[in-house]
Amino acid sequence: MAESPAPAPPPCCHSNVAIVTWQHRRRSVFLNMSRQKFFTSAEVSAHNTADDLWVSFLGKVCDLTPLMTQNKGDVLLLPIMESAGSDISSWFDPETKDILKHVDPLTNCVRYYTPRGRFVHVSPAGPRSDWANDFGEPWWKDRRYEVGLLTTKARWIRVINVQTSQEQQLQVCSEETLDEILQRYLRYNSHARSYSWKHEGVSLDMSRTLSENNVPDEDHKLEELRLDSDLFITAILLHFSDDLTEG
Repeated sequence: MAESPAPAPPPCCHSNVAIVTWQHRRRSVFLNMSRQKFFTSAEVSAHNTADDLWVSFLGKVCDLTPLMTQNKGDVLLLPIMESAGSDISSWFDPETKDILKHVDPLTNCVRYYTPRGRFVHVSPAGPRSDWANDFGEPWWKDRRYEVGLLTTKARWIRVINVQTSQEQQLQVCSEETLDEILQRYLRYNSHARSYSWKHEGVSLDMSRTLSENNVPDEDHKLEELRLDSDLFITAILLHFSDDLTEG
């Protein structure tokens, strides 16, 4: 995928505000180019068919749809199909990043441990003339399937437009910056960039995460107090501050 070019500086710009704005946008572009995208478990679980199949494991999110297409009709796809949209970290050794291994009781040989059944790119128990092993890297080591990272903690926020009183709940990743959260919100308000994002009256730094902006995730504390976290969802207020040219 071609990288987006950095925005050009404003022509004939004599305004310090405009220069600062351009510098912030330029910094955001380069940050987004170098950062991997984060996904929630709910987003992964939405891709649960043979024509659109994602899984997560060891913190990674992989789109295995091309694998399903390349091996269409192969019975070895069944264990993967049964786990579509789920986390399969239990299949792997977290230290070696490889499939778990065990000693086969029949052959006394070390083999991959696949209690759900052997799957694509796992070698058979014995010599086979019909098994093609010229696929290169197995899919769990092939970075071409990786689409991002699984969040370590998803959290809910309420985004409230103070001008229209429109409120939208979003499930976001704790690792996401406000700029990345804004990308999620654009589907509900295409002019979201024309607003100042604030929490408790303080403007938020869009290049930082919620926690870095001192917007804590209090789910654990609420759980300890046995309070319903759905009743205490953090509110982010949007104040109109620009024209609509950024839609």
